[in-house]
Amino acid sequence: MAPSPEQVTAALATVNDPEIRRPITDLDMIKSVDISPDGVVRVGVYLTVAGCPLKDRITRDVTEAVSKVDGVTRVQVELDVMSEEQRKGLQTKLRGERGPEKEIPFAKPGSLTRVFAVASGKGGVGKSSVTVNLAAAMASQGLKVGVVDADIYGHSVPRMLGVGERPTKVEDMIMPPVAHDIKVISVGMFKPEGNSPVVWRGPMLDRALYQFLTDVYWGDLDVLLMDLPPGTGDIAISVAQRLPTAEILVVTTPQQAAAEVAERAGSIAAQTHQQIAGVIENMAWLPCPHCDERIAVFGEGGGQAVADALTRTLGARVPLLGQVPIDMRLREGGDEGKPLVLTDPDAPAAAELRRIAAGLSKKSTSLKGLKLDISPVRR
Repeated sequence: MAPSPEQVTAALATVNDPEIRRPITDLDMIKSVDISPDGVVRVGVYLTVAGCPLKDRITRDVTEAVSKVDGVTRVQVELDVMSEEQRKGLQTKLRGERGPEKEIPFAKPGSLTRVFAVASGKGGVGKSSVTVNLAAAMASQGLKVGVVDADIYGHSVPRMLGVGERPTKVEDMIMPPVAHDIKVISVGMFKPEGNSPVVWRGPMLDRALYQFLTDVYWGDLDVLLMDLPPGTGDIAISVAQRLPTAEILVVTTPQQAAAEVAERAGSIAAQTHQQIAGVIENMAWLPCPHCDERIAVFGEGGGQAVADALTRTLGARVPLLGQVPIDMRLREGGDEGKPLVLTDPDAPAAAELRRIAAGLSKKSTSLKGLKLDISPVRR
């Protein structure tokens, strides 16, 4: 007995668009459903754009979902492309009617997304490795996570997360690629040539950051991590202006020279009135391959020194969130696009990063930046 249209539609409702992460039935992506008496089901699916990089996955997911329905003998998926009017309708469905001025959803008073700006005083301390592994750990805990590669000149997040495709555009809305259940955007995805440099000055950097925050469809995120460039330059200032409630995560190594400049990077919070979530000491030690001793390759105490100095500067406690040991697999995972917290979660470095991520995932008890629905009452 052939299946009913209701049964097929219910099966299609279980298929999510890979980029938008919502059922294709809710997104008006189903063009038609034809069911033959012999159980052959033909499903017409609208793609957002002709060159959709995930069309094969959509075809596979639709076929798999409909094939499970009792009475289905074969599934045929026919792909079509949305018209301009349909794409505008999809954009309105996702983002609502937008006024002339674009909004940063994470800067709205009622936003429930925690934003962490991952900063360092200098390059080479493993800031990007820490960012992608924290993101992967949080996503594995069931949170909805996004990453903005705000290190415009030194972008490396796409490689570290194994993202190779270019983002899809629906009208003026950008769909961020997804890797390891993490939505990610980077200027490296838009360059015409693979490893060509980005030669921009301050206003262009701010514009790129603004587009990442307004034109990208992030959906409802629990956490947004921003991988900042080293130092206290244009991007750090733009983040403070665009997202004043973003919390700063300072990454350093134990080395005194690195700790001193990391303290400067964190001290920007005193001028921007941002909160510092804490300090992470990366490359804290090297486990001896022959014994249980810890080898202090870059010295000791740098992370705690930064936390203590920032506590004095800001007048509020800044904790040392954790100390991540040196692990070659952490570097290898970054080169291969496979975060260590996923490939070997019990490795010492991975376990420490997962512990830090779990602590950061807890809801903030601060009311800073939140709009309270209260009004004064005269007595």
